[in-house]
Order: sequence, then structure tokens, then C-alpha cells
Amino acid sequence: MSAWTIFLIGLIAMTMLAASVRVVWQYERGVLFRFGQLAGLRPAGLNLIIPFVDRMIKVSLRVVTTVLEPQEVITRDNVTVKVDAVVYFMVVDPVKAVINVENYKEAIVQLALTTLRSVLGQSELDELLSHRDEINKRLRDIIDEQTELPWGVRATLVEVKDVLLPESMQRAMARQAEAEREKRAKIIHAQGENEAAETLATAAGRLHKQPGALQLRYLQTLVEMSGEKNSTIIPLPIDIVNALTVKRDGQG
Repeated sequence: MSAWTIFLIGLIAMTMLAASVRVVWQYERGVLFRFGQLAGLRPAGLNLIIPFVDRMIKVSLRVVTTVLEPQEVITRDNVTVKVDAVVYFMVVDPVKAVINVENYKEAIVQLALTTLRSVLGQSELDELLSHRDEINKRLRDIIDEQTELPWGVRATLVEVKDVLLPESMQRAMARQAEAEREKRAKIIHAQGENEAAETLATAAGRLHKQPGALQLRYLQTLVEMSGEKNSTIIPLPIDIVNALTVKRDGQG
């Protein structure tokens, strides 16, 4: 046997060996086909296959993040909004992900877009703005129900990111918010006036029942007045004030 023959045999053997070695990473699984039929699932690590007979397709088990392009949606109360969302999903059954769907990533995106328009079209604007967590959960449940069993892909999370309102709707909501603030301010002011009036009425009743307390209050008022302005104040005895008041009431 010549050297060229030995070299050729060695080259062919090395080529066959290289073609039969497959390395599957820790976050992957290998779906093996033999003569076009499913031959099993290969774990992570070094795997040997039969060249030209076996074919291995590697499937990643990591979570995939996909941002959905903004969609114009008409809510149930006839408001047009533009919404974008993000979908997190992962493969839980590599065999189904390879056999049952041609491109599971593209299929997930299209299903998520359809579900997003459907769910938001059944929701009102206030619900979309204030109960976003419930809408996110509803989106995830619907997508997961249609993908996990038939495709082997689980939707782990669906998040509505931004809700863009038309400018006219933004101005209307701003006017509404301002009107609500003015309403609350007027109510608080009216409540304060009412409480002040009740307090003054209670104080007046107590002073009327106790003349001594009325006199002390009168003197305190004189002290406050003399301290505010540089003026001369001649205090009148409380008895004279009461007599004048009684005389005026009698004349009336």
C-alpha cells in the first residue's frame, strides 16, 4: 500500500470522524433524524452521529425576547391607540418545536400580534391604562394556551410597553384632569368653610353663656389690636358695652 493511499484513507477517516461529531451546548438540545425519521433527542455534550445518514437540529432552550412592532388598535369604546408590546417565550419541547411548526419564532410573533389586537379591541381605554397587569396576564394565557401543547413553546411573559394616544384625546384627558383638580379644591375649600363656621358658632355659644370668658376675649382682642398698629385704643368696660347692646336691642 502506497503512502498516497494511506494518506487518502487517513484523510477520509478524519473527515468522517469530523462529520460524525456534534457538540450540543448546555442551553441546547439536539433533535436527531435518521433517514428523515425522528430518531430521538440528544442531550448537551459530545454526540456522535452517522454521517450522511443522520441529521441533527439544535434547538435553544433559552428565553427569547421579541419586541412587537407598534399596532393601531381600536378599543371597545372606539378610541384609536397605538400599542407596542414585548413577548418572552422559550422552548419546552424541542421535538414539537421542530416537527409541528416550521418557524416557531415567526409563528409566535404573528400569533402575539393577532392576540394583541383581539384582546385590546375587547378592552376599554381606562382598563388599558389602569389595569395593564390584567391585560398582560390575559395575553400570556391566550398565547400560552395555543403554543405550549401543539408547538412545545411556552410564553413566559407578555408586556404591553407603551400606549400612545391621539393628541386630541391627550388634550381632552388633560382638561378632564384639570377639572377634577379644581373640583377637589372647591370641595376642600367648602369643607373648610363649613368647619370654620361650626367652630365659630360653638365658640359664640360658649361666650354668650359665660360673660367672664367674653370679657377676657374682649381684652385679648384689644391687646392684639394695639400690637398691630401704632394707635391709641380706649377700652370700654364690658358692662357699658353690654348696656349699649341691650339698649340698642330695646330700641330696635
